[in-house]
Order: sequence, then C-alpha cells, then structure tokens
Amino acid sequence: KNHPFHLVDQSPWPLLGSLSTFSFMMGLVKWFHLHETNLLMLSLFTNTLIMYQWWRDIVREGTFQGLHTMKVTMGLRWGMILFITSEVFFFLAFFWAFFHASLSPSIELGMNWPPKGIKPFNPLEIPLLNTLILLSSGLTITWAHHSIMENDYLQALQGLSLTVSLGFYFSLLQMFEYIEAPFTIADSVYGSTFFMTTGLHG
Repeated sequence: KNHPFHLVDQSPWPLLGSLSTFSFMMGLVKWFHLHETNLLMLSLFTNTLIMYQWWRDIVREGTFQGLHTMKVTMGLRWGMILFITSEVFFFLAFFWAFFHASLSPSIELGMNWPPKGIKPFNPLEIPLLNTLILLSSGLTITWAHHSIMENDYLQALQGLSLTVSLGFYFSLLQMFEYIEAPFTIADSVYGSTFFMTTGLHG
C-alpha cells in the first residue's frame, strides 16, 4: 500500500452495536412504561460485550498488527478533540438556556426565578459536594495519565481506581439528589435545564 491510512476490515460490531443500542432504547421505554427491566439488562450486557470486542479489535490493529501509523494516530487524536469540542458546545446550549431563563425570566414564568412553586436545592449541600467530587476526579485521572506516561503502572492503577470510585460515588449522590428532588424534568425550564445539565455528567 502506498498511503499511511488504515483501511479497516469488515467488522460485525457497528451493525451489532446499533441493533443492541436500539434494543437498549426499547428496554428503556419498556422500563418507563411497564416497569420491566429484562430487555434493558439484556441490552446493557450485549452493549458491554460488543464494546469490549470492538475495542479489543482496535487494540489488536494498533499493537500486534501495527496498523496505527502516525497519520492514523493523529486522526484518532483529532477525533477525540472534536468529540470533546462537541460536548462543550452541547453543554453550552443547556447553560445558555438556563442563564437566558434565569437572568431574564419570561411572563410565562411569572417574571420570577426560580419559577413559583419550585423549591431549589441548597447549593451548599449535595451540589457543592458533587462539584468537589467532579473536580477531584479530574485530578485523579490526571495523576493516572501522568503515571502511564512515566510507565508507573502501580500509580496509574491507583489513580484510575480512585477516579472510578469517585465517579461511582458521584452517580450515587446524583441518584439520591434526583430521588429527593421536589420538582421533575417537566417542571418548566428550571426542571428541564437542571436535569439535562446534571444528568449529562453521570
């Protein structure tokens, strides 16, 4: 071949992944309306299995087969950069909606913020703790990343384990906050922006 790009072989994972994701969404609908989780759990298992096998193939292509040239590696890096950029703009849209509604409440909201009837969380309780956990997980994953760069795999494992633990703790607190919330996602722009911005972190 006279080019630096990796032309991937035919793979079953994109098709199986999309079918499993479709099944997962159907499982969510079934859970929400019929309170049954069997399809959801099965789809979660198949999704995890497909992701593992797909990533296994990518690792094999990049290591044993040596197909990840400098050009391919740069393409993967740019792909990650563009993905993170798209996430930033995604969050920007929801924060824009929140600040637009809060700084200039409309007549429909009674020109009041938060809207009448909505009791917001105390920002110095669970929200502050979740913010500290989120920032701490950023520190621990950076520690793990630098340890990998220095080939210190014990420190990397410790940093990564701590990051996963913090992520699990964050999700538990988030679940507790959602259960205790005195408002829902359907309660005006306040509820929808709150659940969208906080839910996308988990």
